[in-house]
Amino acid sequence: MTSPIPTLSLVDTDPAELAVDAIVIGVHSVNGDGDGGSLLLASGAESIVAAFDGRLTGTLALLGATGAPGEVTKLATLGTITAPVVAAVGLGPEPTGAAPPPETLRRASGASIRALAGAGTVALSLPLPDDEDAPAALRAVAEGALLGAYRFTGYKTKPQPGRRAPVGAVVVHVPDAAEPAAEAEITRAGVVARAVAQARDWVNTPPNELRPPQFADAVAAAAGEAGLAVEVLDEEALREGGYGGILAVGLGSSAPPRMVRLSYTPSSSGDAPRRVALVGKGITFDTGGFSIKPAQGMWEMKSDMAGAAAVTAVMLAVAALKPSVAVTAYVPMAENMASATAYRPGDVVTMRNGKRVEVLNTDAEGRMILGDAMARACEDGCDYLFETSTLTGGQVVALGKRVAGVMGTADLCERVKAAGEQVGEPAWPMPLPEDVRKGMDSEVADISQVNAGMDRAGHMLQGGVFLREFVADDVPWAHIDIAGPSYHSGEPTGYWAKGGTGVPVRTLLTLIDEIATAG
Repeated sequence: MTSPIPTLSLVDTDPAELAVDAIVIGVHSVNGDGDGGSLLLASGAESIVAAFDGRLTGTLALLGATGAPGEVTKLATLGTITAPVVAAVGLGPEPTGAAPPPETLRRASGASIRALAGAGTVALSLPLPDDEDAPAALRAVAEGALLGAYRFTGYKTKPQPGRRAPVGAVVVHVPDAAEPAAEAEITRAGVVARAVAQARDWVNTPPNELRPPQFADAVAAAAGEAGLAVEVLDEEALREGGYGGILAVGLGSSAPPRMVRLSYTPSSSGDAPRRVALVGKGITFDTGGFSIKPAQGMWEMKSDMAGAAAVTAVMLAVAALKPSVAVTAYVPMAENMASATAYRPGDVVTMRNGKRVEVLNTDAEGRMILGDAMARACEDGCDYLFETSTLTGGQVVALGKRVAGVMGTADLCERVKAAGEQVGEPAWPMPLPEDVRKGMDSEVADISQVNAGMDRAGHMLQGGVFLREFVADDVPWAHIDIAGPSYHSGEPTGYWAKGGTGVPVRTLLTLIDEIATAG
């Protein structure tokens, strides 16, 4: 069951007269550094400023508002306007000749909705441009609000004192609530937010309740309900199909591996649609196997299936949005455990495409299951292949916890980067050097799973180089390493809750939209 998100609607009534529990306005820092200097209320707050007879900025400053991005300052209105509470959210310095960037609006919207937990209905009256940038700004405000309200229900047996329920309904103030383009953005935001929430829920679920068979069943049920075609390969089908990588990783667990294939075909429009393949890593828990991980932080390895969760969530959104492109997802699932039956360093595994891999590190298991799935995707045929996974700690070392690493076909990697910038899921293209591939030469097999000398230099790149071996030569592809961005272990910020983030669901949906319209 997906965590509930607020209802979302548009309104064009005077913000000062809206019968809501709270209204959110934007505030800029005039001096640009948010250190308590002068404040400037953003567009969208004009009628509220008038109702306060010019005293609002001074009162907010007395309450500590600085206009810093994402800062929320709440003020009781005492009947000055219809809503009993006004919340001013910081937008940073006033932009020159334009509305704030969409990501600034997205984070501000999320932060304000989270801060107003306990309110039934909240109105957002944030600055929206009236030019070609309007749809992107409205989409950002709507997505931020819905994602900022997300809360994983958890497993507590008693109510938590003082914990307020998430906001139940959000209304966004726009110039014309009946405008079809605005209504379309609100509808899309709801679909996307529900998909992201589903991905977050799966990542946040305890690993004892989401082992490969249960995960496969949950994915199949959600996809079937959405109207997608579903194929589930159990261990026998995987064995018959030659999926040696998935089987090898799953050997150590009493919960056998699976691969789920989901497909969406658009309504016929004459020409054959472009074909997009999605692949997501579904390691439901990763001990590292015999190359066992340190105990500290191992519990977060429940999130090692974040790529699979994201890819499946994208398919659920695709089923609702119905783009004019065929999309097929391949979701390999396994639990990487240490046991008497587990695969070992030194094993040689025959993969789906016939290549033989020498295993040197059982904790490099993700690339084993992904290689099989990517080979199957290329066999089925595709015009683009996007794969995402929590693949390497090297991604976090190189790029941190917010920026994904992207490897593959150069042009497609740039498209991933641009899409990520557009939706607030930054990614950075990385190279696949030939010297890294040479370091993975094996004396007994076609390729070593990692550097043959166990040199961890360029560890993130080793993962990309390995996966390249399983992509057909004529298929443009991109590997998106989300080891850091997929899971937020700190306090909630912007529209990120603690736990699973849902990255890169919105990036992939943007790419699918672009391919559907422009190729």
